[in-house]
Amino acid sequence: MTPAIKAAQAAGVTVKAHPYRHDPNASSYGLEAAQALGLDPARVFKTLLVMQDGDQRRLAVAVVPVTGQLDLKAMATACKAKKVEMADPTQAERVTGYVVGGISPLGQKRRLPTVIDVSAGRFDTVFVSGGRRGLDIEIAPDDLVRLCQAQVAAIGR
Repeated sequence: MTPAIKAAQAAGVTVKAHPYRHDPNASSYGLEAAQALGLDPARVFKTLLVMQDGDQRRLAVAVVPVTGQLDLKAMATACKAKKVEMADPTQAERVTGYVVGGISPLGQKRRLPTVIDVSAGRFDTVFVSGGRRGLDIEIAPDDLVRLCQAQVAAIGR
């Protein structure tokens, strides 16, 4: 049981765990999950951390489909920042309590401002990391937004 699953359960939200065999040589954790679970990759979302305005203390979480990339300008706009850049992976692990490739938007050590790409709303359920490599969780987009206290914006491209 990961912190992500515990956080969902504590909030009374049902999530379905989908474990899969993680390949340590995989080049894309999200696409690996989609392929291993036989999913449309557009339903699988990756969790990325960004640093706002060059301040390592001002981090935010972006949740975007694994089929695309994070639009940094759109994310900056959503965060009301002048600019954002990808956070250092070591810092992302330290702040979230998860390892890269297993960072979940749920159950992080401390709540960070979170933005979920608007495309999540096209699906009844989406898949995000369950808090470790080789585990995704299936959750309704509305529940994900509520649990993360996230805003929804067009941040993927």
